[in-house]
Amino acid sequence: MKPDKVRNLTDEELRHQERDLNDQLFKLKFQLNMGQTESLKKIRGLRRDIARVKTIARERGAATGVTTVSTTEKK
Repeated sequence: MKPDKVRNLTDEELRHQERDLNDQLFKLKFQLNMGQTESLKKIRGLRRDIARVKTIARERGAATGVTTVSTTEKK
């Protein structure tokens, strides 16, 4: 996923995209542990996409002065 494409998403779409990417990552890790796949490149790519989405969400929050806590972070 390109950073320009992510920047054009709305805040709600960013949250939805992050959830989808986290779900995909979970499924791939599960398959990897079960021995059904060896797609380390896909896992690495998903982690980078998640980082892009989180970075852009944080940038938007910093620009508006609002800090957000991701739903995937533990307290």
